[in-house]
Amino acid sequence: MAESGALNLIKRVGTAVVLIPVVLVLILKAPVPVLAIVAGIIALLTVHELLKLSERYTIRPFWKPTYVYVALYFVLLAVNPGSEKPLVASAIFIYGTAFAAALAPFIFMTIAMRRESLPHAWPAAMTSAFSFIYIALPLGLLVQLREQWAGAYLIFSLLLMVWAGDIFAYFVGRSVGRHRMSPRISPKKTWEGAVASVVASVIVGALVFGHAQAISQFFLNLHLIERRDGMFTPDVPPIWLAVLINIAAQLGDLVESLIKRGADVKDSGALLPGHGGMLDRIDALLFAAPLMWFYAAWRVMQ
Repeated sequence: MAESGALNLIKRVGTAVVLIPVVLVLILKAPVPVLAIVAGIIALLTVHELLKLSERYTIRPFWKPTYVYVALYFVLLAVNPGSEKPLVASAIFIYGTAFAAALAPFIFMTIAMRRESLPHAWPAAMTSAFSFIYIALPLGLLVQLREQWAGAYLIFSLLLMVWAGDIFAYFVGRSVGRHRMSPRISPKKTWEGAVASVVASVIVGALVFGHAQAISQFFLNLHLIERRDGMFTPDVPPIWLAVLINIAAQLGDLVESLIKRGADVKDSGALLPGHGGMLDRIDALLFAAPLMWFYAAWRVMQ
């Protein structure tokens, strides 16, 4: 049992070592259309895992229509990547995204009318609409966040805070965790790990916000970002944003655990060695990303 745990830890660390530099270079350097395409691929992989999980609930999902709807959303983000006016880009994005979210239930219910088994029609349509809102929209928010002033730096900060919280929750929970947070949903999560997670995110947030200009200049010198993508002003995010992001990330993790617990599976997939599936890897980000996007949009309007 101990050998299995050690092997899983090695796989987990190895996967992180390979993926983290790739992800950081992508969010800092890649043009917005490229980022949108990559986000779309991640969304499709994650949606696939969620639809597979839905089958464990005896739901017969709409596979192809869901893929098409999600893919079209990211294609539109890629071909219309905003402008030099972030406020205008945000407004267009908000209206377009709200319309897509509102339209999704009607689209999938219309498709459901053609299904022979009517008892399976509504659950399938509901699952497709939920997949779009739960997975595609938060990843779309990340793409649009990249278009904001200092957007690359904000995503960089967001990822570091979420990752730090996840790492500390994992190791502290395993070593000293005694009080279960939610044993019915996630038996291994503890309050000790949750507190350590918040502390880690706050420490990382304080560092990346407090040294934002120096770090941005470092990235600029390496030609990883343009000047508009870094944070070169004293107006940095407040530290309470790190607390909210961490709480949102932990809730995102619990929500995915709830879905998996109901489906009676340990992982959403096996795509990433040591981490499980794509949904296992980005579950926290799906809840945390909207908060960072909202802060960026609010900051632009000040």
